[in-house]
Amino acid sequence: MSSLPAGPAESAALQTARWLVRPIAFLESCRGRFGDSFSVRFLGFQAPLVMVSDPDAIRAVYAGREHGLLPGRALALRPLMGRRSVLLLEGAEHLARRRLMLPPFHGERMRAYEDTVGEIAERDIESWPLEKPFALHPRMQGVTLEVILRAVFGVTDPQRRDRLRRLLPRLVESTSSASNQFRVLLARQVNRPGPLARLHDLTREIDDALFAEIAERRADPAVGDREDILSMLTVARFEDGSAMDDHELRDQLVTLLLAGHETTATALAWTVDLLLRQPAALERLTAEVDAGVDDTYLRAVIQESLRLRPVVPLAGRRLACELCVDGLTLPAGTDVTPAIWLTHTRPDLYPEPFAFRPERFLDRPPTTYGWIPFGGGVRRCLGAAFAELEMRVVLSTMLRRRVMHAASPHAERATPRNVTLSPRHGTRVRISPRSGRPQDATGTRPGIRHTVA
Repeated sequence: MSSLPAGPAESAALQTARWLVRPIAFLESCRGRFGDSFSVRFLGFQAPLVMVSDPDAIRAVYAGREHGLLPGRALALRPLMGRRSVLLLEGAEHLARRRLMLPPFHGERMRAYEDTVGEIAERDIESWPLEKPFALHPRMQGVTLEVILRAVFGVTDPQRRDRLRRLLPRLVESTSSASNQFRVLLARQVNRPGPLARLHDLTREIDDALFAEIAERRADPAVGDREDILSMLTVARFEDGSAMDDHELRDQLVTLLLAGHETTATALAWTVDLLLRQPAALERLTAEVDAGVDDTYLRAVIQESLRLRPVVPLAGRRLACELCVDGLTLPAGTDVTPAIWLTHTRPDLYPEPFAFRPERFLDRPPTTYGWIPFGGGVRRCLGAAFAELEMRVVLSTMLRRRVMHAASPHAERATPRNVTLSPRHGTRVRISPRSGRPQDATGTRPGIRHTVA
């Protein structure tokens, strides 16, 4: 017989507030009281949301291609990303766009982005204050935004790039605070326009700049020789020979911005916070970067960071058919999401689950459904490989150029920012210049040539 698992008895408003104020404590409390699976109620959701953390249950949710998106996802994101966003489409439309957009983010095509990311990171790092505490997260946002502008959007016009540098952070910030998220959910609950409706003028300005960039690609006879992702998408064709029109290209650009800018910056800030609490891991990583031979430990550091601090905590589905797994029977129409942090801290998967131990990934790669920082199934993050490459390049550049110190004795606590869990105080650090290492003829330090596996 189908029935939903038990969960907290508090009102939807109180459960939403608990999630927005202390999300990890809320999840831990539910796991302690109800086990691997439980139901929660959030504002804006007409039915309970079932959270699961067992890998077999997650496999059942993600392997079923017929399962759809949670309804609230489109309501919250469509005003920003647009109706043709690959994140919001379902079925055949989604799969067609996924196939079209996946090639630029994989294989040797990413090789062209490595030098770009390194140049951006090195230039930004040189501007960071020395021997003075500052928040790292905003600096990482600046780096990842510049990567989006150059590697994804391919903006070369200085005025247009400056305009987007000014406008795009405003779009991200306007949707990120916990109070704003509460207002969005409350507006959805009472079926009234939410705070996102006030972003019309801002999004129109951004659209003007993006459409100008798209028009430039349309008019460029050598667009096929350009290496930025917008150019690749401009010349890409669906199986029937058709191409994305200007409005769809705009929707995918904004999607790539919102899905890839804030998330990667947050993952970098979390990784540094974790490293600063584990001097032995930081020392080992620095020695590997200095040696410049490979990036094995660096990859393990990133995998362990994404395990212990998954940036996107929920990535759910609405069941298209009954799901029976792990003693759980859920009817069609149930909203289900993996509770990613709970999965990543299961002691049966990860001994000493709350300890930051990159070594655990040196012996074996992450399991498919026991390590899901990028989601899973046909909706797994398109840019996962790109994000990990970007993290490797930025972190190794930081370690070659600077010595990092914690500016606070306390580890960061997670707080929701839009769809991410971010360090509440932005990862406070203090940095010193590196000294005593020879530089090459260009004045930069030799580094790792990162593999693109």
